[in-house]
Amino acid sequence: MPMTTLVLTVLGDDRAGLVSAVSAPLKANGASWERSQMARLAGKFAGIVEVSVASSSVDALTADLEALSDHGLSVQVERTEKEPEVAPAGTPFTLDLIGADRPGIVADISALLAGAGVSIEELTTEVREAPMAGGLLFEAHATLAAPAGADEAALRSSLEQLADELMVDLTLATED
Repeated sequence: MPMTTLVLTVLGDDRAGLVSAVSAPLKANGASWERSQMARLAGKFAGIVEVSVASSSVDALTADLEALSDHGLSVQVERTEKEPEVAPAGTPFTLDLIGADRPGIVADISALLAGAGVSIEELTTEVREAPMAGGLLFEAHATLAAPAGADEAALRSSLEQLADELMVDLTLATED
């Protein structure tokens, strides 16, 4: 039976039962919940879910998910070609950053990485109260994939220079 991979984006006011509301139509249509990242953000529940479902059930599943809007939950459905699980070419890195929060940190770091051809595979960020010092701290953790043959020393140097300009602590480590 041919399978289709879907990526769902989910958004609604945070309340108990939202994951259940999304998973019920998946079960009813024989879909498999593959991967997801979900979080409560500013009173909203937001998430991304990768789903696989029989190609013959895609339309029914899509209709059932879109009907969740009647219950205050927005679900967008996108068909995608599932990428084969292969190790990225080049060098995998992790990047950890912490510093005083200010606008533009993600824009500046991501622009530098894009300019070096480095892909951001995963990114998590958080703003929290700074212990003892007061104010807000911005924290980021990213999994990166540098292209084959990338100059690691040059990338590290560029990131360190930008970290100095942004007044943040940044650690770039090669993943094992």
